[in-house]
Amino acid sequence: MDVDQGHGVSELFKAQCHLYKHIYYFIESMSLKCAVQLGIPDLIQKNNQPITLQQLVSALNFPESRANFLQRLMRVLVHSGIFDTIKIHDNQEEVEEGYVLTSSSKLLLKDSPTSLSPVVLTMLDPVLMNPWFSLGEWIQGKERTPFETYHGMSFGEYGKRNFKFINNLNEGMASDSKLVSLVVKEHKEIFESVDSLVDVGGGTGTLARSIADAYPHMKCTVLDLPQVVANLPESENLKFVGGDMFKSIPSADAIIIKSVLLNWSDEDCIMILKRCREAIPSKDDGGKLVLIEMVINDQKDEQELTKTRLFVDMEMMLLCNGRGRNEIEWKKLFLEAGFSHYKITATSGLNSIFEVYP
Repeated sequence: MDVDQGHGVSELFKAQCHLYKHIYYFIESMSLKCAVQLGIPDLIQKNNQPITLQQLVSALNFPESRANFLQRLMRVLVHSGIFDTIKIHDNQEEVEEGYVLTSSSKLLLKDSPTSLSPVVLTMLDPVLMNPWFSLGEWIQGKERTPFETYHGMSFGEYGKRNFKFINNLNEGMASDSKLVSLVVKEHKEIFESVDSLVDVGGGTGTLARSIADAYPHMKCTVLDLPQVVANLPESENLKFVGGDMFKSIPSADAIIIKSVLLNWSDEDCIMILKRCREAIPSKDDGGKLVLIEMVINDQKDEQELTKTRLFVDMEMMLLCNGRGRNEIEWKKLFLEAGFSHYKITATSGLNSIFEVYP
């Protein structure tokens, strides 16, 4: 960069600021986690009106000496859009500011049916954060993932040995499924003609239970590993089956898969998709595969949405050799697995809905 020309110095300092912002990006994540751990969103909600800093200090039972630290934490989170502030008036005079919830922090309320607090605590657990320090070492090494480079074992093996961690992870994924289930209910045209459905890799059944409740005529089955589905409560139209999606999938009119294929390589995805193809009837007989998965479109999508999807893609690379995919890459998988065509519906969230036909 030539700093002798007019705006050279200005550009240099803009670049400096840009790099420092990226260096410190983790502070937003850690501040968010801290707010969830302290239960700050719930305290603001419980107050039923904007809560002042002093009220928040009192509700948290902090010593007064910590008030300044809390104010700085909240300042970062307000700037990030997690919380907001409004002026509190007393007899038409402005007294001070009070903190209020935003759409984002409303998703952190623990009693909310769409709470994402478990996702925050799980994805920012040191178990998942520390492998990022091994990224450079992994790229130059031979281990399958950075997770394996750091922990000395695969993500799957770690889960088998650490039940508390994997239970927390399952809780986080279940909370995400509650949010996704709202999308499913918005698209009744996809499910109204389906009499039987299998949720492949459906975990503890959060999504399938929502579908079963919304469509009582439908027989729903959740397929996951035996240790995941053991002793889970069933209902008249919801059953659980322990098995291996790479080997066999129960037959049904339709199969649904949510945020599973991004965990796997292309070769593994093709194998899973082939098992799905074998389990459903022809299109003429009503057979189809419904995928709720992320589609990367970095040329057309809004920048922040694309950035989030690219971050998810990197997380999959870190943990399990999975990946995010663009539409062309998805189409290639579908065709190689024996499907003929698909329809894609964008949603307002991270995921899109694919209807894939034999």
